[in-house]
Amino acid sequence: MRLPKVTLVLGGAASGKSAFAEGLVLKADLTPIYIATAQVFDDEMAVKVARHRDQRGNVWATIEEPIALPSALDQIRRGQSVLVDCATLWLTNIMLGHRDIAQDTTDLIAALRSCDGPVVVVSNEVGQGIVPDNALSRQFRNAQGTLNQTIAAEADLVVAVMAGLPLVLKGRLP
Repeated sequence: MRLPKVTLVLGGAASGKSAFAEGLVLKADLTPIYIATAQVFDDEMAVKVARHRDQRGNVWATIEEPIALPSALDQIRRGQSVLVDCATLWLTNIMLGHRDIAQDTTDLIAALRSCDGPVVVVSNEVGQGIVPDNALSRQFRNAQGTLNQTIAAEADLVVAVMAGLPLVLKGRLP
């Protein structure tokens, strides 16, 4: 199966988006590379990361990169396909590091365009709930919406996943 240059897989928490995205990458018949953006700050997150790593098994090569995602994408070569899991944690890391969100997003889009292999980006859809009651949460929700829209504009394929079921928003499933 041939993957599009850039695919965005969106969904809520525990929607099945990561499993769906992993399936796309594995069906591409290329060497799968997993770029993990999570940072482990507590025991709960450590358990979650270990569980995900165990579920993926030895098939995947893993790059752990919480901030310099464009640099990680620059390492991808022909014959490889990459899963970025996830843009939401990457954005969280950018915001908590008081970095320039607009510049980091511009750099990410440039890296997606120049990447030598197809890229599947997983991201959370956070804008369908109530308006958060604090300024930081509202800032994050708005920044996440902007990031998702920016990646979606660049993507050839955009899929929303709910209850493990894909709904194509843009393009066609390979």
